[in-house]
Amino acid sequence: MALTDAQQQEITAARATEARTLRPTVPALEAMLFHAMPVLDHGFLRVIDYMGDDAAVVQAARVSYGRGTRAANEDRGLIRYLMRHRHSTPFEMCEVKYHVKLPIFVARQWIRHRTANVNEYSARYSILDREFYIPAPEHLAAQSSINRQGRGDVLQGEEAAQVLDLLRSDATQAYDHYAWMLNEDAEGNTVDPAREGLARELARMNLTLNTYTQWYWKTDLHNLLHFLSLRADPHAQYEIRAYAEAMLQTVQAWVPACYEAFAEYRLGAATLSAGMLGVVRRLLAGEDVQQPASGLSKREWRELMETLGRPVA
Repeated sequence: MALTDAQQQEITAARATEARTLRPTVPALEAMLFHAMPVLDHGFLRVIDYMGDDAAVVQAARVSYGRGTRAANEDRGLIRYLMRHRHSTPFEMCEVKYHVKLPIFVARQWIRHRTANVNEYSARYSILDREFYIPAPEHLAAQSSINRQGRGDVLQGEEAAQVLDLLRSDATQAYDHYAWMLNEDAEGNTVDPAREGLARELARMNLTLNTYTQWYWKTDLHNLLHFLSLRADPHAQYEIRAYAEAMLQTVQAWVPACYEAFAEYRLGAATLSAGMLGVVRRLLAGEDVQQPASGLSKREWRELMETLGRPVA
């Protein structure tokens, strides 16, 4: 991911502007503000603004008048209690705004989380950059044979090379046609005075889904953590997971106590159904439980055994 000179100058100028405030600030996140964290081949994630910190969560939970006088370990314990028992509203008191550059197909998956304020780069008014996401060879996988929305073995040799060539050539040709239909350069100047050119809102429909778009995405901490619990999960699609992992770094810098509790009770935890819990109790009691007599489907049984670290028969 390479920023243009103009983009880098904008970031430098933004970071050079400081303002005094009585609001709580977080030095670790302040150090990240505006910097572009590379994601995928041409994408990035930037923190643009934020409100609140770990103390804001505690303050909201206690409805106190200030930042509190409790010891840090008491605040940490309260945050862990709130996370453990799924008390969500105190975490809604913190907000963060990101600037994200991402492939269109990732954006369409991401937008399914309808809990944020979003403003996307408009191809009705502006011309999209000539940048496309091309997977690294290690992420070029076949369809999973056991999961309809997952990946299987990594493609190898001539087949992998041909797939990569098709992705590049199709995206390049589509963009070439997009540019021809627009009859404009990146600055909006007419290329061929003899042609009128197609409206931008129509020309964009020809672009491939690996074309990069950009948006501002603002959400509160509760909904951000819900997003991350799904998209930072190992089962999530790699491309959106790459963005989620970058976001996790910002959360750790911003609200370290909340991040610690989240990692403990969400990312590193497992949820068991009533039936699964019943099987675990039977196993602890010494019973030799097998799937046919467990009351669980084969898929549920496999998931439970994987969670317990036991071999699946």
